[in-house]
Amino acid sequence: MPPSSMAERPFSWPIRVYWEDTDAGGVVYHAGYLRFFERARSEWLRARGIDQQALRDESGIGFVVRDMQIGFMAPARLDDELEVTVTVEQLRPASLVFSQTVQHRHGTLLVTAGLRVACVDIARMKARLVPDELMARIRKNP
Repeated sequence: MPPSSMAERPFSWPIRVYWEDTDAGGVVYHAGYLRFFERARSEWLRARGIDQQALRDESGIGFVVRDMQIGFMAPARLDDELEVTVTVEQLRPASLVFSQTVQHRHGTLLVTAGLRVACVDIARMKARLVPDELMARIRKNP
């Protein structure tokens, strides 16, 4: 199956910044954005009816981040209300390419990321093809 791109509207997930997300300067610590991105991708899967625990238990499949590029434009601070977006840029036989953003709910762009997530056999931590049924659910635009 050749790589394909998906024209979909971005999936959006709300996040509030808590103390645990901030550093000594009162801004979101850079690694905190990784958690925000992960949560939004997990909710994106859930919106498509994909339960990651069941997927792992029933098929031994999981998704792992293969690579990521991040651009920081402005900081988020304690109690900020944010939106984290997820857009699938490309579907590949054994991976997905995403673009993600974090922005204030009023629209100020804070962080961008491009990443590739690989489908793996969890027991062996080796890449594997995304099963057709799972690919069909991923293509579903809720």
